[in-house]
Amino acid sequence: MSKETDKLKHIAIIMDGNGRWAKKRGLPRTVGHKKGAETVKEICKAAEKTGLEYLTLYAFSTENWKRSQEEVDSLMDLLRQYLQSDLKELQDRGVKIRFIGERSMLPADIVEKMENLEAATKDNEKMTLCIALSYGSRQEILHAARRLSELAVRGDIAPSDIDEKLFSDMLYTKDIPDPDILIRTSGEQRISNYLLWQLAYTEFFFTETLWPDFNEKQLLEIIDSYKTRERRYGKIEAE
Repeated sequence: MSKETDKLKHIAIIMDGNGRWAKKRGLPRTVGHKKGAETVKEICKAAEKTGLEYLTLYAFSTENWKRSQEEVDSLMDLLRQYLQSDLKELQDRGVKIRFIGERSMLPADIVEKMENLEAATKDNEKMTLCIALSYGSRQEILHAARRLSELAVRGDIAPSDIDEKLFSDMLYTKDIPDPDILIRTSGEQRISNYLLWQLAYTEFFFTETLWPDFNEKQLLEIIDSYKTRERRYGKIEAE
């Protein structure tokens, strides 16, 4: 493995399969989402133990707003509960919490709780938990392009100033390194408008396991597998 991959810093996860987990058991989808929230706690603790610096979880996409109003309302209620209890526990353990996504689409009370958690944990150093809420990567990229256009029109930058670093600084993930690993649960093998810019050289892992059943053992197995891969970033294979 090249020196560039000696240190695993960032894992991103698409937490998929809550609804199917519940359906297999004849339960309402809301029960699957609650079980999935319990899995988030387990995986966060497991990630902390490995010394991981960043963990980014795809919790709610901009496309998820198209689900039934009943399910969306249930997810928002679960989110309120999670922000008040489970994330407070992470705060007490020294985890920094950060949210990315279109906040204007979320209820005002939820946004207030998010901002309070970000402010309360901004100096924590153990691990950064980044939660993608009302997030869509195409929208993120468009938002960055608009911001750069506005700066250019005002004369603050010249078009020639725009490079990968400047563009990255306009994204929600500014100051967060690109993921080393992307995990998607439930057997689906697509990235669903998630971190399209940031995943350029990420190693992908797909598992048939539904998110509520994903556990520490499986996470560690993926990390071990990652360590056997050689990330060449377009270069030829090392001799």
